[in-house]
Amino acid sequence: MTSRWMDSPIGGLRIRASADLITAIDFDAEAVGRPVSDPLLDRAQRQLTEYFDGDRTTFDLPLARDGSEFQLKVWSALNTIAYGQTATYGQIARQLGYDTTVSRAVGSANGSNPIPIVVPCHRVIGSNGTLTGYAGGIDRKRTLLDLETAGLF
Repeated sequence: MTSRWMDSPIGGLRIRASADLITAIDFDAEAVGRPVSDPLLDRAQRQLTEYFDGDRTTFDLPLARDGSEFQLKVWSALNTIAYGQTATYGQIARQLGYDTTVSRAVGSANGSNPIPIVVPCHRVIGSNGTLTGYAGGIDRKRTLLDLETAGLF
């Protein structure tokens, strides 16, 4: 496994990779050690920098798919939420063919997403439009959504 730290508008991020796949992006990372030379980490850092600069709206990275069948379905659905748009947990449940009563399970799967930003779990909001739970914290979620909204104009 290799990893790379990068600074961002939402704090330090650690990008993790293994077997030529991005496996995780961690919040609140600290810069430790020397940067590792790795083409995949270079590519991921470049794409994240472009995203934060407002120059990228989608990512093109090979991602690890480690999760339950339900989690993988939810994470796949997250990638259908367009840049600058949001969806509710209930909308994701319905999109997957479930009743809205499954929205809590969608929220749990959303919160377990190991590759935030690239798999845009920040784009999922509460049914009343509120910014509900986010593994990186509500302030980060708001910053990411504001960044995307600003990039649309």
